[in-house]
Amino acid sequence: MTSTDQTTAGAAAAPETPAPPRQNQILKEIFGGSAMISFLAIILALIFGGLLIVLTDPVVQQTSAYFFSRPGDTFVAIAEAVGGAYAALFRGSVFNYLRADEFGAAIRPLTESLTNATPLIAAGLGVALAFRVGLFNIGGRGQILIAAAAAGYVGAYVPMPPVIHLIVALVVGLIGGALWGGLVGLLKARTGAHEVIVTIMLNYIAFYLISFLLRTPGALQAPGQSNPRSGPMLETAVFPKIAGEEYNLNIGFILVIVATIYVWYLLNRSAMGFQFRAVGENPHAARVAGINVERTYITVMVIAGALVGLAGVQQALGNFTGGIAAGLDAGIGFDAITVALLGRSKPIGVFFAGILFGALKAGAVTMQAAEGIPVDIVLVVQSFIVLFIAAPPLVRALFRLPTPDPLFHWRKPQLARKAEVTK
Repeated sequence: MTSTDQTTAGAAAAPETPAPPRQNQILKEIFGGSAMISFLAIILALIFGGLLIVLTDPVVQQTSAYFFSRPGDTFVAIAEAVGGAYAALFRGSVFNYLRADEFGAAIRPLTESLTNATPLIAAGLGVALAFRVGLFNIGGRGQILIAAAAAGYVGAYVPMPPVIHLIVALVVGLIGGALWGGLVGLLKARTGAHEVIVTIMLNYIAFYLISFLLRTPGALQAPGQSNPRSGPMLETAVFPKIAGEEYNLNIGFILVIVATIYVWYLLNRSAMGFQFRAVGENPHAARVAGINVERTYITVMVIAGALVGLAGVQQALGNFTGGIAAGLDAGIGFDAITVALLGRSKPIGVFFAGILFGALKAGAVTMQAAEGIPVDIVLVVQSFIVLFIAAPPLVRALFRLPTPDPLFHWRKPQLARKAEVTK
C-alpha cells in the first residue's frame, strides 16, 4: 500500500468532529447577536454620559479637592450627581413618580416621549428601508420639508370637509416626500449619480425652496404678515389627539405603527421585499437573476421618501398648529440615520430605537431643569450609541461576547424538521 493510500484510508477512518449542541448555538446567537450589541451599546453610552456628568458637576469638583482626607464625600457626590441626573431623565421621559398621586400627570412624560418618537420612527423607517437595498438615504431633511410644505399648504389654505381634509393633506404630504425621494432613485438609476451627493444637494434645494416660498405672498407665506411662516393649520386638517386634549400624543403615532407593520411585511413577506433584499446583498447577482436593479432603486426611494415624508406630515399637521417654518425638520432627518443604525435597519428595531431617542429628547428638558445638566449631555449619549453600534467588535471585546455563526438559522431546515417528525 502506498503512502497516498494509507493517508486516504487514515482520513476515511478518522472520526468526524461532532457538531456543537443546538442549545449552545442559540445561546451564542443571543449573547453575540445584534440585539445584545445594541443593548450593550446603550449601556456603555449611559456609562460614558455619567462620566461626563461627574467631570462637570461642581459638587464633585469641590469634594475631590479633599478626596484623600474624606473620600466618602466624593463618592456620595458622584452617586448623587449621576443618580439625580438619570432619575430626572426617567421622570421626564417615562413616569413622574413625584406626582404618582395624579395618574394623568404621572404618565404625561411617556406620552411626550411617544410624541417625540413619532417623526423619528417614520423617518427612521425610510432610512432603514433604503439601507436594506444598499442606498444611503441622508436626504431626510429635504423629504421632510417638501412633505411638510405640501401637507401644510393643503392644511392651511385649502378648506375641505373635516375627515376628507385630513386625508387629502396626509396623502398630498406623502406624495411630496415620495416624489422628492423618487428623484434620488431616478438619478441613481438613470445616470449612476451617487445617492449621498444627490441627497445632500436636494436637502439644500428643499430648504432654500421652502424658505423662498415662505417669504413669497400668495405661496406659503401667511397673508398679511412679513415673517417667513405659513398660516395656521385649519382645525379640520390637524391630527386628532388620541389620549385626550391635555396630551400632545396624536393619531400620527398610530400611523407610524401601521407604517412599521407595512415595512416589516414588505421586507419579509412580499416578492418586492425579496427583490429589495437581493439587490441590497449583491446588485450584480440580482441583475443576473433577472431583477431590474434600476427599477428597484426607483421604487425603494419612492417608498422611503413617502415614509420620511410621514415625519414631515406629522410636523406640519401634528402639534404644529401655528404654521410651518423652514426649520420645522428640527434635525429629524439626520437623527433618523442614528435611529436606523440602532435599529439595525429592521422595522421593529427602528420602532423601539425611535422610542428610545424620543424618550431621551423628552427627558433631557427635565434633566436640565431639575439637575442643571446641559441638554448637550443627551446628544453626547446619542453619539456614543452610534459609535458603539458602528463598532460591534469593540463591544464584543469589552464584554467578551462570542461571535455568532453566520450559517446558523433559528429555524431548522424543512427537511430536518420532517425527518424528526417521521422518526
